[in-house]
Amino acid sequence: MSFLSVQGTLALASRLKVISERSYDLVDQVYREHGIGLQGRWFPVLRLLQERGPLSVGEIAKEIGLTHSAISQLATRLTREGLLRREPAPDDRRQRVLALTERCQAELKAARPLWQAMRDTVEHRLMDIGVDLLDALSRYEASLDEQPLPAEVARRLRQRQAAQVRIVPFAPQWRGDFYRLNAEWLAKYFQIEPIDHAVLSEPEKHVLEPGGAILIALVGDEVVGTCALMVDAPGVYELTKMAVTERHQGLGIGRKLMEAAIAEFKRLGGRELFLESQKRLQPALRLYESVGFELQPGVKPGTHYQRADVYMIYRGRPHH
Repeated sequence: MSFLSVQGTLALASRLKVISERSYDLVDQVYREHGIGLQGRWFPVLRLLQERGPLSVGEIAKEIGLTHSAISQLATRLTREGLLRREPAPDDRRQRVLALTERCQAELKAARPLWQAMRDTVEHRLMDIGVDLLDALSRYEASLDEQPLPAEVARRLRQRQAAQVRIVPFAPQWRGDFYRLNAEWLAKYFQIEPIDHAVLSEPEKHVLEPGGAILIALVGDEVVGTCALMVDAPGVYELTKMAVTERHQGLGIGRKLMEAAIAEFKRLGGRELFLESQKRLQPALRLYESVGFELQPGVKPGTHYQRADVYMIYRGRPHH
């Protein structure tokens, strides 16, 4: 079993290319053995011109599905080989089209019996294998147009990442990530205030030692989100330092962090949980409301943040 075959569908394009190159070589061998001065890889262009008559490079590229550049390079070679000629288009003398030369016409005529023999040979081999390969290829080609592959790969990657999200307690190894993620978020929307710098620089001192908690969201071994519970007063906790990397937003990580923080708040026996935010962060505010936070009139008395203009308290409403 070859290395490529072991790679499965990840090597599909490479295996098709290998099969294509081997097939071209075998067809070229058949042509040589029967005195035909053609190559297998020229077939689509020459056959198209034989059936349709003179066409421009752009028209050929569109019909065959190759790039304009690839057809232009091939046309240059075939012109040099004496198989094609460039001539003015019949309906627009300013445009150049490609046409078969008499020599090429003769070569194609001589190759026609070989084409039938090759067709029969390949069809019999496919029948022996028991797979309608041409139909399968046609349907796969159609799927590439109907559902763009990059978009589907991205969607499936996000599904896998969402299923792999883990929420774990803080450990010293993630101190740098805790600072980085929150600093990036603050720099994007606001600025890092003195209280932010203090908490992010020494999370053990400002969050954990007073009796709070820090939660870390992981995808695999990568830190992708953080959240903290800070003690504000006996039994009163602030939910703060919520951050999720932009690359991993949309995976439900924020909600998982919020739910884990609320569960930790209850485990700690807290009697009040609040957060402070900003009106411009509407998606975040909707998330907070969906897990049970209620908007309060005005800002929190004695707030530590210059940016805060939203004050919410957890009431434990059902999710919606």
